[in-house]
Parts: sequence; structure tokens; C-alpha cells
Amino acid sequence: MNKFGELKYQIWAIVWTIVILVLCNMKMPDTSRSGFFFEGFDKLVHLGFFYVLTILLFYGKIRHQHNYSFRSLTIFKIIIITAALGGGIELLQWKIFTYRSAEWWDFGCDMTGVFMGVFSYVLLHKSNYNEKAN
Repeated sequence: MNKFGELKYQIWAIVWTIVILVLCNMKMPDTSRSGFFFEGFDKLVHLGFFYVLTILLFYGKIRHQHNYSFRSLTIFKIIIITAALGGGIELLQWKIFTYRSAEWWDFGCDMTGVFMGVFSYVLLHKSNYNEKAN
């Protein structure tokens, strides 16, 4: 199967990536008066965006392989792809969408979400492997 055939398994991750790109680069209304938003809310949003993206990338890979096989290369690729996306968003905010602020903390929260997703995948893989062994 060619590489483009594999993309059909990543459609949810692709859609989510587009949502992330749009929401992270659009002009946001002033939320300082709202009681719902708190200081650091945007960091939590970054963490959540990238956690969900990581889970969707693993989900697509699992559907493509039809199993939960554990490969370090897959984990490495997902970390690189998501780091490039997170870094790219911050570069876009710094140079193009200057009404948004590019922050290292946002990137740090992106990567925290990624590593939480990787941890979830490894944990799921371990529990699935133990169930098959018994």
C-alpha cells in the first residue's frame, strides 16, 4: 500500500491538526473580564490540543496496522511531527500572526500534552499485551 493509502487512517488527526492551526492563529476576543477563563487557561488548551492530536495519531496507526504493536520508531515519529507542528505554530504567531504572542511556555505545554499521549499509548499497549498473555 502506498503512503497516500495510509493517510485515510489519519483523517481525524489531519482534521484535528487543521482545527489546531486555525484556533491557535485566529484573533481571540478579550477574555480578561470573563469569569470562565483564568490565567494560564491558554496553556491548558495547548496541552489538551496536543494530547488529543497524539492520541489520534496513535489511533490512526493502530487502525492501519490492525494491532497494538509497540514500535519505538512510531513513537519517535509522532514526537517529531507534533514538535514540528507546535514549533511551527509558535513561529507563525511570532512572525505572521503578530496579534498572537509566541511563547516558549506554549510549546512546552504542547510537548507535555504529547508526552501524556505517548504515556497513555504505552500504558494501553502494556495492558493489552498483558491481557493477551493471560
